Amino acid sequence: MATVETPTELFVYELGAALTMEETILQMLENLQEKAFDGKLRQQLQQHHTETQQQVQNLRRVFEALGQEAKKQSCPPIDGLEKDGEQLLKDVDDSLVDSVILAGVIKTEHLEVAVYDGLIIKAEQMDDDDIVALLQENLEQEEATLDKAVKGAEKSAQTLVGQYS
Repeated sequence: MATVETPTELFVYELGAALTMEETILQMLENLQEKAFDGKLRQQLQQHHTETQQQVQNLRRVFEALGQEAKKQSCPPIDGLEKDGEQLLKDVDDSLVDSVILAGVIKTEHLEVAVYDGLIIKAEQMDDDDIVALLQENLEQEEATLDKAVKGAEKSAQTLVGQYS
């Protein structure tokens, strides 16, 4: 017998996976700040850590609005991205670490955008504007972070290619 049987239960389950994702990302950001060489990148990672803390609070507020306990669910995609990034950081030369971090941020932000898009679609069908607004706030932050990471990766790639040409 399935444990998730209604659209609301599915939404709550996916919300729990999003909570796990964001809490995992908090730890990842702390670790990446220690590994980053570029001061500006470290500062951006710290800023995103602060935003992620707010996103966790927004998710907890969604649980409250639903009258549900905030319960984390498994989130295999974030586990995979974390393992991939850790392995790559072990394998690359120090000169490539910041580039690897930026690529990992881009991958992670794409996942987060997809998760929030899916949650917003469901929340809109539930016709709860407060929940949609909380999720939309998270989505907008993720999209802004993605944009910054892409620009940073482009700049990093130009610098690296210039060094190795």
